[in-house]
Amino acid sequence: MWLRVLGSAAGGGFPQWNCGCPGCRAVRDGSRPCRARTQSSVAVSADHRRWFLLNASPDIRTQVEAFPAMHPRADRATPMAAVLLTDAELDHTLGLLLLREGRALELHATPAVHDTLREGTSLLRTLERYCPVTWRPVVPGTDAVLGDGLSYRAFDVPTTKRARFGPEGGPGRVVGYRLTDGRSGRVAVYLPGVQELSAAVCAQLEGCACLLVDGTCWRDEELIELGLAGKTAREMGHVPIDGPGGSLERLAPLAIERTVYVHINNTNPILLEDSAQRRLVEERGMEVAMDGLEIRV
Repeated sequence: MWLRVLGSAAGGGFPQWNCGCPGCRAVRDGSRPCRARTQSSVAVSADHRRWFLLNASPDIRTQVEAFPAMHPRADRATPMAAVLLTDAELDHTLGLLLLREGRALELHATPAVHDTLREGTSLLRTLERYCPVTWRPVVPGTDAVLGDGLSYRAFDVPTTKRARFGPEGGPGRVVGYRLTDGRSGRVAVYLPGVQELSAAVCAQLEGCACLLVDGTCWRDEELIELGLAGKTAREMGHVPIDGPGGSLERLAPLAIERTVYVHINNTNPILLEDSAQRRLVEERGMEVAMDGLEIRV
């Protein structure tokens, strides 16, 4: 299978329009080596011809235009076959509204995410006024066929993050996806939002050849220390990279061929290519995604 990182930044992108943190300043003025990034989304394909979108970023139009394989091959004919959602966060779902010109949309989401988008944000109600939407319920732990030899199994990713819309608790608010190429048996995991890399979550990574994982913050108190927010990374639903229980500590020992950080916040120093934090990630055998990164699994 093929994976294409359409956008590698967290919500707000890099630079974020209203942020003057060291990273955002550097990408604007060129004072340190770094690259601008759009908001997090990935596409997957079995044949590099038909593509399935993992989350719909607010930057989806720019991302599709930057990727010729997703350009239409005839009038109003798109290679985009469906959208799979990991959660109902705005930076993962606002792009759905930008797909309203399509003839129809196939949407894979858990009941919790679907209900939030219909009853909480009303995003689906708005979209359905423009194009038909077919909902494919995502049931964690159950295999589902996408087509072209691709299948997925979603798994629940528990979170205590306060829900802005919809119910506070219950399963299915956040999921990861195990994507399997039926011809080769190779597995990739997409996990852009995870609060804790618990034993149960790490068990879902067994046999994984490529992991695209939450790289939002370097330190748990990163945004607090910069004076940009009053919450830790974990309180916002994201495991930090560094520190006890961080993703470097938990993931580096695992037998995964490629581990790539995605959904990277503009404050994270790994975006600065000359930073000590970036060197440490690379020394541990992990990668920092950039827009346009393509991986054959």
